[in-house]
Amino acid sequence: MKLLKNWSMVSLLAAVAATSVYAPTATAHGEKSQAAFMRMRTIHWYDLKWSKEVVKVNDTVEISGKFHVFEGWPQTVDAPDSAFLNIGIPGPVFIRKESYIGGQLVPRSVRLEIGKTYDFRVVLKARRPGDWHVHTMMNVQGGGPIIGPGKWITIEGSMSEFKNPLTTLTGQTIDLENYNLENTYFWHAFWYVFGLAWMVYWCRRPVFLPRFLLVNAGRADELVSGTDRKVGMAFAAATMVIVVFAMSTANSKYPITIPLQAGTMRGMKPAAEEKSVVAVKVEDATYRVPGRAMRMKLTMTNNGDKAVRLGEFYTASVRFLNADAYKDTTGYPEDLLAEDGLEVSDNSPLAPGETRTVEVQASDAAWEVYRLADIIYDPDSRFAGLLFFFDADGKRTITQIDAPLIPSFM
Repeated sequence: MKLLKNWSMVSLLAAVAATSVYAPTATAHGEKSQAAFMRMRTIHWYDLKWSKEVVKVNDTVEISGKFHVFEGWPQTVDAPDSAFLNIGIPGPVFIRKESYIGGQLVPRSVRLEIGKTYDFRVVLKARRPGDWHVHTMMNVQGGGPIIGPGKWITIEGSMSEFKNPLTTLTGQTIDLENYNLENTYFWHAFWYVFGLAWMVYWCRRPVFLPRFLLVNAGRADELVSGTDRKVGMAFAAATMVIVVFAMSTANSKYPITIPLQAGTMRGMKPAAEEKSVVAVKVEDATYRVPGRAMRMKLTMTNNGDKAVRLGEFYTASVRFLNADAYKDTTGYPEDLLAEDGLEVSDNSPLAPGETRTVEVQASDAAWEVYRLADIIYDPDSRFAGLLFFFDADGKRTITQIDAPLIPSFM
């Protein structure tokens, strides 16, 4: 029995040691845990392009495309009156050099109009080697981060090679990667030692139990002596003197400073949009839980002058394609692309002026993998997305849809 106990203890220690040695890192950003309605009914990202998939330290990567601010923006999420175009990455593995919306530089928050579509472009500079999942992202005040599609980008080289030069408004060229780093280390160490000295003074005597007994005995006033009060005042005075001296020294060394800019930019120019020539009415929509498929009954009317076919359904960054009408060649992330995921009961060309009711099914494991099926458990169980129609010349028209979604468990 004793041997068995010893063996159990050895096994337990081995297991603990193994988990301590092997600690896998997170490889994505939790976009699957974000509420499905947030991804479906807020920002629709499309026409995305990642300029490179493999770069070296100091190389740049551009992410560009469009995003549509959904007209049926949920009431539970604050309107994007203060939004910030961002990139979701696991720490400072890239630095953002430039961000543009509608061709305008956007270094800070912007105001977006619901129902509008915007072009965007972000320039990143590679900093830390590794394989990194890089997302588009929009931070909305009162709504949190709204995550878009992500793609793996590999950075090669050594982080020691990274440089981030910048020329200030006074003409001085500095490297932001290590600028004034020694001063930063000094003040961190200084205040650490200063705080440690304060703690050592008060902890040099028994701390917990004797003080607890004195408080219970009604003798709390005896806990702080006259010397203690003098030491406390000395520490407070020293802190104020050091702060004032350091501030005055910094002001004299750097007389020209500009505060951080924190205003909200307005007047973002939306992309030129052509009104959709295909009107679509969602008669009903159901999600079949066992089959991981959504079925829609759509009544489509072609108000254009060319016949079109339904080629794609987009929702929450996942693209369901009808391979007979459209094939993707943009290098979109494979886990978000269902190349044969869209089936149409009658996908013959919809002639100009014709109205047709069809059954459309969007099926793929992405419904479960990306937890989009959770929408059926939402108090406001509605789905939303974009339908892409194509004519014989490849010209595209986009129609937005939004309707209740009823679950089916059979």
